[in-house]
Amino acid sequence: MGDSSSTLTDPGGPAKPPPLDSYFAEAPPPPRRQPWVRFFVLLFLTFLSTTYAHSIWYSIPVLAILGAHEFGHYLACRYYRIDASVPYFLPMPWVISGTLGAFIRIRQPIFRKRELFDIGIAGPIAGFLVAVPLIFVGVYLSNVVPRAEVLVPGSFEFGDPLLVKFAIWLTFGPTSDAEILSIHPIGFAGWFGLIITSLNLFPFGQLDGGHISYAVFGPRAMRVSQVTVAALVLLAAFVSLSWIAWAGIMLVMYFFLGPKHPSVYDEDVPLDSGRMWLAVFAVVMFILCFTPTPISVTER
Repeated sequence: MGDSSSTLTDPGGPAKPPPLDSYFAEAPPPPRRQPWVRFFVLLFLTFLSTTYAHSIWYSIPVLAILGAHEFGHYLACRYYRIDASVPYFLPMPWVISGTLGAFIRIRQPIFRKRELFDIGIAGPIAGFLVAVPLIFVGVYLSNVVPRAEVLVPGSFEFGDPLLVKFAIWLTFGPTSDAEILSIHPIGFAGWFGLIITSLNLFPFGQLDGGHISYAVFGPRAMRVSQVTVAALVLLAAFVSLSWIAWAGIMLVMYFFLGPKHPSVYDEDVPLDSGRMWLAVFAVVMFILCFTPTPISVTER
């Protein structure tokens, strides 16, 4: 989720937003024209790249997940009259997913905790709700086969998040370590959607999870960000090399943007109980979508 929120930094003190009264005293800026031509061009190119990667059975579901996620953010911004762009899809035919995902640009600061929380959580919930049925349909259309039949040295093996493990158990019953799911493209689209959701829900900086964490914990969210970066570096170093790219991106964000989230005016005001329960649901989503080894390479 893109974010162009800005703050004024008081020398020797934490980042502070500009005066709220003066901001709203100004006439609202005229609505910007949305880059719909760019939206459809990038959507079409991403459709081509994902179809090239895994067929149309993959491209349409994965675009539905990514689109739902980003339009969740966009519609939440529209609800609160916050200027934001329509989604930008990122085609990339040279990676296994056929895409690097999508993002939106938020063109003005967010000053209130409730708005920040709602915008941050809307995307993961929307994408998750689309991904879940695709997981169950995709696993139903898949087959469990002997591991030795499909895995050769140098081939990729994809780690199963908890939700995928549950769908496999529900469809095929218990499976042995000698068996593996030969996943249908629809199921792979759902798998990729779960991975994208888990990446965005890491409670760091200005990721979706960082917005949620800051809305819940206020200034203490900075410590959560620091622990998250440390945990991700340990994952990359000792659990799975597939975390290196995400760990590198977070380290760059950490050193150039810092772990502190831009301030809102009411950061000391607790969220209402309904939003706190949604924050708990965000943790549940992360647990269901996360896998410690997203991708591994078969050695033998």
